[in-house]
Amino acid sequence: MKLKYSIFPRDDQCSYDLKEMLKTNISLLDPTWVYEEEKPDFVICVGGDGTLLRAIHKYIDRLNEILFVAVHTGTLGFFTDYTAEEVDDFIYDLLHKSYQIQTSRLLEVSSDLNDDVYYALNEFRMGSFIKTIYLNVYIDGEIFEHTAGSGICICTQAGSTAANRALGGAVIDDGLQVLELTEIMPVSHKRHHSLKNPYIMKPDRIVTITGTSLKDCQGSYDHLELDVKKMNCITITSSHKTVRFARLKPYSYLKRLKNLY
Repeated sequence: MKLKYSIFPRDDQCSYDLKEMLKTNISLLDPTWVYEEEKPDFVICVGGDGTLLRAIHKYIDRLNEILFVAVHTGTLGFFTDYTAEEVDDFIYDLLHKSYQIQTSRLLEVSSDLNDDVYYALNEFRMGSFIKTIYLNVYIDGEIFEHTAGSGICICTQAGSTAANRALGGAVIDDGLQVLELTEIMPVSHKRHHSLKNPYIMKPDRIVTITGTSLKDCQGSYDHLELDVKKMNCITITSSHKTVRFARLKPYSYLKRLKNLY
């Protein structure tokens, strides 16, 4: 049976060279592996976590048909299992070893402006560093808090180690399906109080954000920008879409965490 694969490199010479080396050696060692960029079964990311995010969004409409694996050449490789120095081991394991599939649910972001839906592996953020942003946060249709500050971040378990961690949010253990809401630089004084602490929610919660301050906000999902200025209501939920990772060797979440600090 033919196995179709593509290689998605980081935009630097080292990663491009490694891509060509992988193509040559995989085809040479196992002709049943066929290079195919349009409809691959495997996507090999060569770079760091940012490269992986870009690959996921490139194939966002085919995630249920694709397995992602990664070789680390970037500055941070939290999702990657192999370094560039281990590329020979990676090729051998890819062609000869069985693998375990690890899945991560995406965030799903929609609004009242149109029917467009946006997906994120890590997080959705919105806010402004120019002026104070006032937002109303509803959870399952019930008002949760009125925030004042620079904005909010809502992340997945996978995204808890990304921007959320930098904002003081909690790092969520591997395997837990949750949503986390963290305020960005919240304002607190005698006339205004909000929770301020990160809030971890079960995955079927529906978060709705409203407020006249939306016109002053800029949004982002993963590495992509989202213009929210004309939106009156934004809804964030856990998506039924998942990213599937092929784990070719033992996966230690604690070791990955320790590599962050």
